[in-house]
Amino acid sequence: MALPPQLKAIQHYLRTAQEHEKRDPVVAYYCRLYAMQTGMKLDSKTPECRKFLVKLMDQLETMKKDLGENDSISQEVVGNAHIENYALKMFLYADNEDRSGRFHKNMIKSFYSSSLLLDVLSVFGELSEENIQHRKYARWKATYIHNCLKNGETPQAGPIGMDEDEEAGEFGAEGFSGQGASFRGGGSFRDQDHSLDPGPAPGIGFAPGPGSGPSGPPTTNYNNIHIPPGAHAPANTPAELPPPAEADKPVPAPRSVPAVDPALLHATQQGGVHLSPEDFTLAQKYCKYAGSALQYEDVGTAVQNLQKALKLLTTGKE
Repeated sequence: MALPPQLKAIQHYLRTAQEHEKRDPVVAYYCRLYAMQTGMKLDSKTPECRKFLVKLMDQLETMKKDLGENDSISQEVVGNAHIENYALKMFLYADNEDRSGRFHKNMIKSFYSSSLLLDVLSVFGELSEENIQHRKYARWKATYIHNCLKNGETPQAGPIGMDEDEEAGEFGAEGFSGQGASFRGGGSFRDQDHSLDPGPAPGIGFAPGPGSGPSGPPTTNYNNIHIPPGAHAPANTPAELPPPAEADKPVPAPRSVPAVDPALLHATQQGGVHLSPEDFTLAQKYCKYAGSALQYEDVGTAVQNLQKALKLLTTGKE
C-alpha cells in the first residue's frame, strides 16, 4: 500500500524497518512502532491515512506475535538497550570514518540511520541529553558531508562548528518534538487507548534546510558537545554497511577499557542502605545495558554499566 503524502515524514523509518526485516527484526519492529505512533499524530482521520495506519498496526501485531519470545520485544528495558546500542554502534562507525578522513556513501548512510534510530528510542520515553546531541550531530554531519561531496568539495574531518539554526537537508529531518504514547505490556495494538484519534499533530516532518545545505565548515563551535572518540568504535561495523575497499580499511585501534574501582571488587551492601523499587529497576537497567554491550563486544560500556549497578546496590547512590 502506497504511503499517503500526509505521512511522508515516516517514510525513512519504514524504509529502515524494511532494510532490517531479516537482518535485525527487533530494529524493524521498533522502527514501525515509532512510525505508527508518529503517523497517528500526523493524520489519523483522513480515510487513506487511517487505512494505512490500520494496516501498519496489523503488521505490528503479527511481528509482536512472531517475536513474542524475544526479550527485546517482551521486556522494554532490553528493547531500549538493543536499539540504543545498535544506533550508537552505527554512529561510532561513521564517526571513526569521519575522523579518519574517509568520506563515502556508507559512512553518510550510517550517520543518518543512527539519527533515525535515536528518534526511534523515544518510544521508550524521553531521550537523554547525550542521545539528543548525538542525533543532532549525526543528522547534521550526514547532510554536511553529502553536500560537500555533491559539490566536489572536501569535507572537514571530525567535530567542527555547526550553525545552531542549520536544519538537516536532503539527508535530514526535524526531530520528533512530541513523545508518542509508548506501547507497553500485553494486549493488542487495537486495545491501546489511541483509537486513531490522537488530536492535533505536532510540528514534525522532513524539511529541506536553507539553500542546498552546508557546503563548508559552519560557524558555531560544536567541539564542546561530547562525541565519543572514533577510536572506540566497535570492531564489527553494522551488517548493512559493506567493508571499505582493501586499501581504505582502517587499522584496528586498541580498545579502551575503563579501570575498575577497587572498592567495588569486594563490594557488600553498606549498613543502613535502603533501596527503593526505583533503585532495583535502575540497577536492572544497568545490567541489561551491560549485557547488550557485550553482544557488540563493547567491553568498556559493559564495565561502566556493571560498576554503576554495583555502586547503586551497595551504597544506594548513583
